[in-house]
Amino acid sequence: MTHRCDALLVGAGIMGATLAQLLRQLDPELKVTVLERLSQMAAESSAPLNNAGTGHAANCELNYTPEAADGSVPIAKALAINGAFELSLQFWGSLVERGALLDPSSFIRAVPHLSFVWGEANVGFLRRRWEALNATAQFAGMEWSGDSAQLREWMPLVMEGRSLDQPLAATRVARGTDVNFGTLSSALLQAIDVRLEHEVVGLERGGCGWQVQARKADGSTAVFEAPFVFLGAGGGALPLLQRSGIPEARQYGAFPVSGQWLVCRNPEVIAGHNAKVYGKAAVGAPPMSVPHLDTRWIEGQRALLFGPYAGFSTRFLKQGSLWDLAGSVTSFNLLPSLQVGSKNFDLVRYLVGQVLQSEGQRLASLRQFLPEARPEDWQLAVAGQRVQIIKQIDGRGHLQMGTEVVSSADGSLAALLGASPGASTAVQTMVEVLRRCWPERFNSGPWQQQLRGLIPGWGLDLGDDPDHLAALRSRSNAALGLDPA
Repeated sequence: MTHRCDALLVGAGIMGATLAQLLRQLDPELKVTVLERLSQMAAESSAPLNNAGTGHAANCELNYTPEAADGSVPIAKALAINGAFELSLQFWGSLVERGALLDPSSFIRAVPHLSFVWGEANVGFLRRRWEALNATAQFAGMEWSGDSAQLREWMPLVMEGRSLDQPLAATRVARGTDVNFGTLSSALLQAIDVRLEHEVVGLERGGCGWQVQARKADGSTAVFEAPFVFLGAGGGALPLLQRSGIPEARQYGAFPVSGQWLVCRNPEVIAGHNAKVYGKAAVGAPPMSVPHLDTRWIEGQRALLFGPYAGFSTRFLKQGSLWDLAGSVTSFNLLPSLQVGSKNFDLVRYLVGQVLQSEGQRLASLRQFLPEARPEDWQLAVAGQRVQIIKQIDGRGHLQMGTEVVSSADGSLAALLGASPGASTAVQTMVEVLRRCWPERFNSGPWQQQLRGLIPGWGLDLGDDPDHLAALRSRSNAALGLDPA
């Protein structure tokens, strides 16, 4: 028996869940089916312990504003990411207002975002970053301080026992958030046809667009047909994209990065810290390894994580195969992949060094943030896998640190590759998928009207209208129950 639908989405994480809910809101008559290889939704990259980013808005992530050679701090990427996250907040808020999402406190909480540095050079950089961002409407509320008493008030545990013999500084955005993308994904998919324990093993063009074979838990095979397929399977998207045979897939390879967390188990320590505090990444470190002391809400309980400690694994998924990387190498991406490896030897050496770190070395990194951290309060946990893109540009391989939508020329298939800031920009990214792959309906009057109702800031440069931005933020805050501290 062949199951037919209008849109077949592979992966029940935040990307597939967002696209499924967008399609449902734009046209409730569309038949949307989601295939998930695991026994539960959002258990891979979108799960809270696996996902390195929980509300990326560029408030505190210093890797989005790297210092230029002349000492200036470009902020264009931070503005873009912040704007994309605002669209996500607006979409979730609209769904709460419509009754399509219940109890926003189950997936989003207000948590201040801080950037914290020490040393004269780093303090100077942070000051220039704050001056550049604070001059914009999007970041006008960002606070700055180099005063130890103020820093103690913002982050008491971070300042406890800290030496004041060198310059210290922090910026703070009270309207920060913590987002549990696993819980959110499951909530978005409540009214969607989700087939768990369906692992895609075949993908080819068929009479009605695409024919997809999925292996079920009992070993049997289910067959699906759809005119549109989206591959949102995290690190597993690239092998599926390659299996599709579309020429657009040929220019991509993969560079997997693994990670670990130190997770606090002492309730007293957890209760004493209510912020996301980000520092600067080590020289040569990948973006996902920016050190941060992170308050998160997991299954309704406050948690405290530090890391992530980067590493290297040949798996593309946390529950994947050690042969994933080897299996992704093709005649088209072999040379670009070798070029990236030769150009990024320092990165590879850094990742291997992270894997070989001792317990004492990890504790020393933690104590840069928490000088009085006790080893008995912290346990090591494995984080999720991230698969960075290797892309062939002008005949050479380049390592890309962001996310990228890849789509077939006819718009019948799309895939999302890459990692950070990923989940936080899901709404903007999935609207882009609709724009590329459903162009006639996307540009029609009904869909345009619905989109503007769901995402009132979509298509606008909110930085040009501070009053409108403030009104939209106020509406999102009210709908989502966000009360900045």
